Amino acid sequence: MSVMIVTSLGDMVVDLFTDECPLTCKIFLKLCKIKYYHNCLFHTVRKNFTMQTGDPTGTRSGGDSIYKFLYGVQARFFGDEIHPDLKHSKRGTVAMASTGTGEKNLNASQFYITLRDDLDSLDGEHTVFGEITEGFDTLNRINEAYVDDKGKPYQNIRIKHTYILYDPFDDPSQLDDLIPDASPERKPNDEIDDDVRLEDDWMPKDEELGVREEKEAHSRAVILESVGDIPYAEMKPPDNVLFVCKLNPSTKEEALYIIFSRFGTVTSAEIIRDHKTRDSHCYAFIEFEDKESCEQAYFKMDNTKIDDRRIRVDFSQSVAKLWSQYRPRNQRGSGVDAIKQQKEHNKQQHGGYCNSKYTKFLKTRKETRKHKGRKHRHITKTR
Repeated sequence: MSVMIVTSLGDMVVDLFTDECPLTCKIFLKLCKIKYYHNCLFHTVRKNFTMQTGDPTGTRSGGDSIYKFLYGVQARFFGDEIHPDLKHSKRGTVAMASTGTGEKNLNASQFYITLRDDLDSLDGEHTVFGEITEGFDTLNRINEAYVDDKGKPYQNIRIKHTYILYDPFDDPSQLDDLIPDASPERKPNDEIDDDVRLEDDWMPKDEELGVREEKEAHSRAVILESVGDIPYAEMKPPDNVLFVCKLNPSTKEEALYIIFSRFGTVTSAEIIRDHKTRDSHCYAFIEFEDKESCEQAYFKMDNTKIDDRRIRVDFSQSVAKLWSQYRPRNQRGSGVDAIKQQKEHNKQQHGGYCNSKYTKFLKTRKETRKHKGRKHRHITKTR
């Protein structure tokens, strides 16, 4: 029983406690089904405490339960379902927020998500009906948002979409008439409510944005070149290689080769393994003969199951295989050739010993022990 919430700062997955709070979960799921939460603001963000949303008006006092749409305004609110075993013990707890005055049994559509562990002061006051299981990076981004003295972000943070992953409750017969064909559009007066607040999709002018992004990307590449992570700042990762992660440890290269070959010619399928135990690190690189096959595999294979494990697929950002192409010609060659050249150089310069202080120390120590041994034998014979 889960719902994916897509926000302007990332996605979150909420697991619902349908056994403990069936009424609250049912109302929440039906509101998601009629796209009620689309474009709702996170109108209050209190750092390291809670973030609250679910009010289409953005005023902190709005919101309706699904029963208002089914049975009239007298059914706008519903009662609490406070369960003694459900507490605000960990970050990502999802609970109902009372509408208006904050009195009990005035739940409608607003809910909040905790931003730290052990918020004991909220226990017994609000209905805890779910928890975040994925998307904690999104929680971190919202938690770090700049807000005014009332907790309202200066740049609006909105719920873009809600996707129901599983709904165990039957739909009321009137619900079909409430489900829109498309997401409701944002009203013009909802864009910005003052001179300092920015909309969630605000961006600088295209010209300024392009120049800034290009400079930032080049600066990062120069840093990577300076620390030796890439040979040249201008190099780019190959566009015909996919990165596949979250693999089952038992998955073999042959299986990946067969599965991905239906999109085009696969030139290599390499699972990264531990160099000693040869155990899989559960990620791999799939190289195709052409870019088009790689793109097709990306769109079809992401979030699919292989060996009972749901995998993630993305375009590879590794440039490891491109190093040899960017080395100067006089430095290219196999590892064996390089070792031979280094040994020959050491032999000419240091009589066969490697040019290192540690090796010189070992040589001196060995000669000292040999000399002491001769002296000890001489003393023994004399006696």
